[in-house]
This record gives sequence, C-alpha cells and structure tokens, in this order.
Amino acid sequence: MDYKEYRDKQLEDPEFRAEYEKLRPQYEFRRAVIGARLEAGLTQKQLAEGMNTTQSAIARLEAGTRAPNLDTLLKLVEVLGVDLSIKQGGKVIMKPHKAA
Repeated sequence: MDYKEYRDKQLEDPEFRAEYEKLRPQYEFRRAVIGARLEAGLTQKQLAEGMNTTQSAIARLEAGTRAPNLDTLLKLVEVLGVDLSIKQGGKVIMKPHKAA
C-alpha cells in the first residue's frame, strides 16, 4: 500500500478526516513553498541567502515547524518571484509573478 492509498483509507474515518482538513492549509503552504523554490531552481541555501536568513530557517519553514510571519511571506514571494494566494478552504497557490 502506498501513501495515497493509506491516506485515502484513513480519510474514511470522520475523526481523521476532520483533523486532516484542519491541517490542510499548512500542508498546502509547505507544498507550495517547496514547489516554487524548486521551480525557481533554488536550493534551500540559495533561498535563505536571498531572504537574508539561514538554510535551517528555510528547512523549518518547509517542514512546518516554523510558521511564517508577514515579513517572511513578503521576502519569500519577492525572492521566489511568485504571487501568493490563499483561497477559501485553505487552498494555497504560488504562481510566477507576471509583470504588469
């Protein structure tokens, strides 16, 4: 059984589903950050340098052990060159910034 099959089986339990849905925005954010960083061709260290922080701070951000504040989010989208959207229901989207 792979992870997706295991998760889908667990989601049949209403209590598990409720907890999973509560945490969805955090998972979505982490996935979006990692995806945008990789799309930009940056390592954690390179992203950290651009944000004037440490590689370990980026690792904590991507692992979800550190919640970003607004200043961190602003630096993150600037260095990655993305627009950040958070939709109702916790959907997090990072798309490449398009110049006006």
